[in-house]
Amino acid sequence: MPDWAEDAPDRALFVSNATGTYELYAWDRATGQQRQVTDRPNGTTDGALTPDGESVWWFSDTDGDEFGVWMRQPFHVGGDGEPAAPVDEPATPGLGPAYPAGLAIGRDGTAVVGRSTDEDGTTIHVVRPGTEPVEIYRHRESACVGDLSHDGTLIALEHTEHGDAMHSALRVVRPDGTTVAELDDTEGGTKELGLSVLGFAPVAGDTRLLVGHQRRGRWEPMIWDPTTGEETDLGVDLPGDVVAEWYPDASALLIVHAFEARSDLWRYEPEAGGTPVRVETPAGSVSGATARPDGTVEYLWSSAAQPPVIRSTSGAVVLDPPGAKAPASVPVEDVWVDGPGGRVHALVQRPAAPAEGPFPTVFEIHGGPTWHDSDAFASGPAAWVDHGYAVVRVNYRGSTGYGRAWTDALKHRVGLIELEDIAAVREWAVKSGLADPEKLVLAGGSWGGYLTLLGLGTQPEHWALGLAAVPVADYVTAYHDEMEDLKALDRTLLGGTPEEVPERFEASSPLTYVDAVRAPVHISAGVNDPRCPIRQVENYVDRLKDRDAVHEVYRYDAGHGSLVVEERIKQVRLELDFARRHLSPEPGPTGA
Repeated sequence: MPDWAEDAPDRALFVSNATGTYELYAWDRATGQQRQVTDRPNGTTDGALTPDGESVWWFSDTDGDEFGVWMRQPFHVGGDGEPAAPVDEPATPGLGPAYPAGLAIGRDGTAVVGRSTDEDGTTIHVVRPGTEPVEIYRHRESACVGDLSHDGTLIALEHTEHGDAMHSALRVVRPDGTTVAELDDTEGGTKELGLSVLGFAPVAGDTRLLVGHQRRGRWEPMIWDPTTGEETDLGVDLPGDVVAEWYPDASALLIVHAFEARSDLWRYEPEAGGTPVRVETPAGSVSGATARPDGTVEYLWSSAAQPPVIRSTSGAVVLDPPGAKAPASVPVEDVWVDGPGGRVHALVQRPAAPAEGPFPTVFEIHGGPTWHDSDAFASGPAAWVDHGYAVVRVNYRGSTGYGRAWTDALKHRVGLIELEDIAAVREWAVKSGLADPEKLVLAGGSWGGYLTLLGLGTQPEHWALGLAAVPVADYVTAYHDEMEDLKALDRTLLGGTPEEVPERFEASSPLTYVDAVRAPVHISAGVNDPRCPIRQVENYVDRLKDRDAVHEVYRYDAGHGSLVVEERIKQVRLELDFARRHLSPEPGPTGA
């Protein structure tokens, strides 16, 4: 989705892979001119516009390691840019490299910069033009910058000082760091209710903050004025999770409603106190949306069968990227299976031909874990379907979009809980005649890669092949090497550190079960990955080598995945080839 400058809405910023690498582009919508802003070997995706549209901020890390500094350059001028905030030097205090923890930019040039490091935890600085950065917040637990009010006098922060990294509390502070108000539904971490910052009202003199809450067991919006303490419960009565943003004049909210792997759009006017009004979109998934000053809505839409397109409620296609277009795939089917923790929702795609199963079947497991698969276009599953495989995607316990209790069920028996749900769907897939039980592939990236390795070791009789991308493989070593925010998440999920709850880390670590793995396994890993670091992957691989287990490892020069198109294609090709060589008889391609 193009991001546009609040006070110059014709100036926009978007990400494109037109050159073969994902980079940021500035777009003057009035003239149609587009300019590539960044050009780095491993790509760039994190950027923001100043409210006046005069400058582009973008995050510069090293080879995908997510550790770096914010850079700035003029909207209409090329070049490499310059540090957006003073850098830390011996003679001049500034901001050294860090993991990003939120950014907000004010109309007077003031910026609020969130940073995370292993040494300091989370720090938040106010950076004014021509002055040294001023630290206004510091805590060992994770936190981030939420938003800056229209007049720059209020800063909204999300924090987890209570120690529960899955459920944030809110604090609104002044630019000097003094507290204006607190909003905390966690009761000191004893109650699993989270809050999120959705944004200050985008008009002068309005101090209202749009907030996401979970008080009724799902994500819903409410309005909170931190200067008065007034809370307005909007009571948006839709069955799934709801997030929202303001229309530019603050007269209404644009709602993105996610329910059972689909999403749609609604307009809601808080002052009118009525019911939401549907904004018409095709069936499928809306991955992002924004309301424009003229009242139209632009949204990024796709379905499992149709590749993404950015549309407008005016009927126009907003942005049409150059180059080859992705071919269509096949529609997704919904399956509900009774699991040990309740009904499990899975999405199934079958190859167009042959028409009858059973098929070699890939269980493509999503990452997160707090994420979910949806009826949205995904090029990986589409490639497997083109080569004659069925694809099953499981929204296991821990997934979002099915209520707070389903997401929060993932505690202490981490990994094992998700695999119970996957096993229930696997049993359905075999009994229904969809899947060939001798040709079942367990695959995934990030948390999905972790579940792949854990599943190969704890359910060795179920899987004929494993494909794990950027996985957690050795949970204890991963904890000690990963970025600080993920350590906080692991402490929340497992109830402590490896030293405090060693039995839980052992039970949830793929390394514990590596000697039970029977299936050939392909592992791909980024050597600069701060989320699933390379050392713990090597520990797992060494154990496979020790017993001559069938495996292949592909290491590449990037972080938690690659932003280079050819590298992504190469990795899909390697996985397809690995499956072809180790599953017999070989499935043949049926599409592009």
